[in-house]
Amino acid sequence: MAKRRPSGDGMVRKREDGRWEGRIVVGHKEDGDPIFQYVLASTQKALLAKLHQNIETFRYVELCEDSRMTLAQWLDRWLDEYAALRLRESTMSGYRMYAEQYIKPRLGNKKMNSITPADIQRMYTKLKKEGRVREHPVHGRALSSGTVRRIHTMLHRAMADAVRAHIIPRNPTEGLTLPRADSPAKRVLTDRELNKFMEVIKADPIWHDFFYTELTTGLRRGEICGLQWQNFDAGAGTLQINRTLHRKANGGFETGETKTGRGKRKILLPGSTANLLRERQKTIPGKWIFPNPFKPEQPISPDAAYRRLKALLCEAGITENIPFHGLRHTFATRALASGMDAKTLSGILGHTDAAFTLNTYTHVTGDMQRQASAIVGDFMEDIFGKELKPWENAENGGRKRPPEKGWPLGGPGGSGLR
Repeated sequence: MAKRRPSGDGMVRKREDGRWEGRIVVGHKEDGDPIFQYVLASTQKALLAKLHQNIETFRYVELCEDSRMTLAQWLDRWLDEYAALRLRESTMSGYRMYAEQYIKPRLGNKKMNSITPADIQRMYTKLKKEGRVREHPVHGRALSSGTVRRIHTMLHRAMADAVRAHIIPRNPTEGLTLPRADSPAKRVLTDRELNKFMEVIKADPIWHDFFYTELTTGLRRGEICGLQWQNFDAGAGTLQINRTLHRKANGGFETGETKTGRGKRKILLPGSTANLLRERQKTIPGKWIFPNPFKPEQPISPDAAYRRLKALLCEAGITENIPFHGLRHTFATRALASGMDAKTLSGILGHTDAAFTLNTYTHVTGDMQRQASAIVGDFMEDIFGKELKPWENAENGGRKRPPEKGWPLGGPGGSGLR
């Protein structure tokens, strides 16, 4: 019986066309026959260098016959057999689109065991420059950084599973350079806009409770649409968030897990919101807190909620496009501006940690800037006094140092100010 050749074992030969060929064992078939990885070079020295690099890559690796499949074949299998077990239908739909529109046309025909980090890096660069399927009037063919990063997230997961399945020895998406993440300013309602919006929803008996609850809790759209009366503790005034509602690809809705593990949470409602839901519970039958007005046995559709939001914003004179998530941003921004600490807010929003909350809401609104300016102005006035604010003296054409006699707390040379 022939001795089984270990992975990493190799040999070289000179071909009839003058080139040098090397091969190394990278795994074995089910019958025990070796699976080879072939390398070609114009000289023996160049071949040995390539072969040595490959031997280091495949040493102690035992690949299976599937290592010869193409990336397109693996992505189809991965989506059906791996991703489908742990991802939402909406996420699956997005991943299939990434595979068909962006990855397969560029690397789909390449064998899994021959894909390199350089191949994927070039693909990302090309996608960023000209990856958009339909030309955009502003951005042209350039694909957004966010889309490229999401494609990377999907491909990284697929390749990580390929490593675990002994299809490739290393994950070629590790350590790549990704485009800088897009960080567009988050649009929140100003004081004037919020007051006007509240006036408008007061006149809407169907949607008032829904949007009032949203503005005072900051729930995700799928979370508020998926609320059931069993989640509301009228006595304690709390809401238990443990599901999200989203549309199925073939129509209809389904409930699923919250976006993150921390998304499952219990929040203490403001008194006004708790009272609103207590009164609502007396008149709204069924299991849904916010049922479909025309089909009470069903919940409000997340899409219908967004359409109604746009209509109400228009009634309020707010013509700028504000996504539903803008109400969540409005709640979070005002909670921080009111003095709520980031850890508490993180728990209410269902974020993974307080650092993520702070990074997400580092922006400030014009209203908050004016409030901060007033606070600083009052603080400086308390220190220097109203008569010692030279930066407000327009007559001297610039900053003027006050006389030392007027400096409080010992003056510049005294013991008070350092």
